[in-house]
Amino acid sequence: MILLDGKSLAQEMQESIATEVQQLSTHGIIPSLAVILVGNDPASQTYVNMKARACKQVGITSILHEMPKNITQQDLITMIENLNQNDKLDGILVQLPLPKHIDTYEILESVCPQKDVDGFHTQNSGKLFSGVKGFVPATPLGIMTLLKHYNIELQGKNVCIIGASNIVGKPLGALMLNKNATISICHIHTQNIQFYTKNADIICVAVGKPNLITKDMVKEGAIIIDIGITRLESGKIVGDVDFAHVAPICSYITPVPGGVGPMTIVSLLRNTLESTKNRLNR
Repeated sequence: MILLDGKSLAQEMQESIATEVQQLSTHGIIPSLAVILVGNDPASQTYVNMKARACKQVGITSILHEMPKNITQQDLITMIENLNQNDKLDGILVQLPLPKHIDTYEILESVCPQKDVDGFHTQNSGKLFSGVKGFVPATPLGIMTLLKHYNIELQGKNVCIIGASNIVGKPLGALMLNKNATISICHIHTQNIQFYTKNADIICVAVGKPNLITKDMVKEGAIIIDIGITRLESGKIVGDVDFAHVAPICSYITPVPGGVGPMTIVSLLRNTLESTKNRLNR
């Protein structure tokens, strides 16, 4: 069994990104990212802080816009439209989830596709499903980068993805389909998930339910990508896979933490840098 070490790969990528950012800065060009945080959800604040810290480490300017929980949808859209018009701003990220009174789809659609470094705008998701270059959501992009780094071939493989969100499951499925894998996407209404997992060469799980994937659901030699993350009452952070019992029968598996999480952050940095390069070429 080999651990897919996202932490060390992300560190290597951060160093490479930092070098590119430094080269751009010698020409007076500083990549910049605007992060919008609505309300005071503790988990969202933690994620925003992690992104800001990572930006600082590579020299990307990160600007946090903290909005009250009761902001109106129109006021939020107006603010995003103003950011869209800022020629020196390369990326706009709206931290999810948003308060229930706000239509998340409308907010994400108001972000300029050229600055949509989260890859959530339908223009970018449409490009992804069509196999055309565009911004790809950070978590699926990070997973694909990790698999490529370990020379894991996707062509002809049976892949089971558990979790059908627009943020992870669906775009990850599209990326793997574009690499000629055969995809099954399971969700809350799927009957007998074990049928799909037992036949899978690669299992990707993004649910947020500890020990959802157990040893009896996995075939010998399978590759496990554990995307879920849960903090137990004890303070321990775990994924969706019963790691202690599943890992010994796998060929590769991501640890939690230290697997997909760091790759998500560095992929956001990479998207922001790509947006800067696109700006210079427009």
